[in-house]
Amino acid sequence: MASHSRRRPLRERRTALVLAVAVAAVGVLLSLVMALRPDSEPNAVRAAAEPAAGNRSSAPAATPDQKAEPSPKQKPKPKPSKASPTPTATTPSARPSPTGAPRSAPRPASGTAPLAGRIQPQATYKGVATHYDAADGDGACLYGPSPDLMVAAMNHTDYETSKACGAHILVRAANGASVTVRITNECPLPCAPGQLDLSKEAFAKLAGLSAGRIPITWSLLSPSTSDTVSIRYKTGSSRHWCGVQALGHRNPLARLEVRTGSGWSRLTRTEYNYFLSPGGTGCGGALRLTDIYGEQLTVDGITIRPDAVQPTRVQFARR
Repeated sequence: MASHSRRRPLRERRTALVLAVAVAAVGVLLSLVMALRPDSEPNAVRAAAEPAAGNRSSAPAATPDQKAEPSPKQKPKPKPSKASPTPTATTPSARPSPTGAPRSAPRPASGTAPLAGRIQPQATYKGVATHYDAADGDGACLYGPSPDLMVAAMNHTDYETSKACGAHILVRAANGASVTVRITNECPLPCAPGQLDLSKEAFAKLAGLSAGRIPITWSLLSPSTSDTVSIRYKTGSSRHWCGVQALGHRNPLARLEVRTGSGWSRLTRTEYNYFLSPGGTGCGGALRLTDIYGEQLTVDGITIRPDAVQPTRVQFARR
């Protein structure tokens, strides 16, 4: 008699099916979790993100505190400094230095005057001469009466805040006549640069007074003299304030200084040809005079005696 196999009950078959489905679901869920982890990037993706070993840059990556340096093409052009002018097409380029052996600085000529202003020695100036009544020869330089009337007033520009005071000037006319004058006054504007207003006595050496105005040339002199420099303190001078003046100097005066505890102090020159010490510094003490050539004379023993002309034993050298 043939035997028939027993069929599993329906409940058992359903239970087995549910278990199979559950196992399959758990497997799918585990696969998804593994795929979504940050460090589970597929090898194919990693390989595409990393450069090949032969193409890697040797420059280190910029840190948050460092900025990447732009490439040469990207570097901005520097802006010109405000202190220096912007170069233009007309600005000449700097010349190259000579390739030969360096030359020594030329020696200054004996007549050069490093402290001179507008009036330089060994130079000839052109202008016109006029004339005025010089009376006793006194003028803006406040020298007082002149021993002679061979004096002149320098135009305002070349007067240069009394720097021309005391200068000896050789004046030449077109007709060949000449005269030497001493600057004791200022010719105010509109006297033009180069113009000299001569005393009538000096003008008469060049032309008749009726000419009124003549063309001239003139130049600075360093005359021969046996006189020495004198010093005068201005009216009202004391230990607390003083004005000092030098008279009879052969060459134009460039500086007047007073001795202080720390050295020499330069005084300010006025248009009326006195050097002032507003606070009294150095008043009554040693003085140092410097001419336009740089020669210095030291004077001691000049006391404060207002308006008194006090002679010294010194004089500038002839140039």
